[in-house]
Amino acid sequence: MALETEDEVQYTTKRLFLSYKGDILDYMAGLDFSCNKLTCEIPQELGFLTQLRALNLSHNNLTGPIPVSFSNLAKIESLDLSSNGLTGNVPSQLIKLTSLSTFNVSHNNLSGRLLEMQAQFGTFTEASYEGNPLLCGPLLVKKCTTTNSQVTNPSDEEEDNEKWYDIDMACFYESSSSTCFVLLLGFVAILYTNPWWRRRWLDWVEDYMFTCYYFLYVLVRKPSPTIHK
Repeated sequence: MALETEDEVQYTTKRLFLSYKGDILDYMAGLDFSCNKLTCEIPQELGFLTQLRALNLSHNNLTGPIPVSFSNLAKIESLDLSSNGLTGNVPSQLIKLTSLSTFNVSHNNLSGRLLEMQAQFGTFTEASYEGNPLLCGPLLVKKCTTTNSQVTNPSDEEEDNEKWYDIDMACFYESSSSTCFVLLLGFVAILYTNPWWRRRWLDWVEDYMFTCYYFLYVLVRKPSPTIHK
C-alpha cells in the first residue's frame, strides 16, 4: 500500500523564505512570482484578487506604474515589488491597505513624493523605498520641494491642460448669461436710484437716435449723379 505524501510549498513572504505543508495550505491565499524574469507592465487584473494576503513580484524585469487597482487588495499583508524597473509614483490609494505589514518597492525607478506617514505607512522604514533616486520624502535623504513635485509629476500639468481645453460649454454659456444679467440689473438699478445718471443716459440715447436719423436721411436724400452728354 503506497503512503500518501503531503504537498509542500516553498513560499517567500514578508521577506522570509518559508516552507508550508499540510492543512495550512487550505487557508493560504498568495502569489509568489519572484525571480522569474517577468517583463512588461503589471496587469491591472491582479488588483481584483481581493482575497490575496501576500503578493511577491520582486526580482523580475517588470516596467510601468504600480497599478492603482492594488488598492482593492483589502486583505493583503505583504506586498513586495522590489528589484524591478517600475516607474511613476506610489499610488496614494494604497493608503487604504490597512492590513499591510510589509511593503517593499525598493530598487526601482519610482519618482515623486512618498505617501503620508500615517496608519500602516507610518511603520515602514527607508528600506522599503531605497534605490529609487527620484523618490523624495521625510524617510529619504532627498526632501520634497515644490520644484521636485513639478518635475517628478508631469502628469499633473498635462491633466491641468486637458481640463483647460475640456470646458463644459453648457456651463460656460449659463455662467456668461448669468453674468450679463447681473450686470444689466446693476445698470438699471443705478439709473433708477440716480437721477443725474438717468438724465445723462437719456440724453445720450436721444443724441444717438438723432445722429442715426440724420445719417440715414442724408444717405437716402443724396442725389444720384447725372450723366452729361
